[in-house]
Amino acid sequence: VAGLGLSACSPASFTTEIQGEATVPANPAGTSTLLNAFPSISSFSALDFNENQDFKNRDVTKDEVTRVQVKSMKLKVLSPNDQDFGFLDSMEAVARAGNSESRFAGRDSIAGLGLGPPNPTVGLNTDGSVDLRPYVAAPSMSIILRGTGRLPEREVRVQATVVLEVEGGLL
Repeated sequence: VAGLGLSACSPASFTTEIQGEATVPANPAGTSTLLNAFPSISSFSALDFNENQDFKNRDVTKDEVTRVQVKSMKLKVLSPNDQDFGFLDSMEAVARAGNSESRFAGRDSIAGLGLGPPNPTVGLNTDGSVDLRPYVAAPSMSIILRGTGRLPEREVRVQATVVLEVEGGLL
């Protein structure tokens, strides 16, 4: 019985996934234009984790969270389906709340990975030591993607997926 009482008070762990899309504009014909700003993803801005379905399902508020780790961060080409990542050199993902931000994932030399169509996916390297709890607990949080490379020949629609492991609440 004592064991059951102790396990009922142990911190719970669950995962939540945040997903969004962006469109990288096409390169104007006949020019070579650097990609100096990655398009923003609207579903990655003004995040309030009290409104997150996984938090609601677990009956956990963002104030009860004790730790948040990034499990994975991926970028996938949705269209055109014959597009590769040859236009993208590097990518980083940053969490921001107020005037504070932390880089939690990144990848260099993406164009050189040879990720060919159809619909290639690149995983960013996550920094396991970054705890996003202060950002998740903030009134509002954003995830910002920063990329470098060249504008693609055609407009490219990409999907970004972040998987977070959340600790907090009671089991």
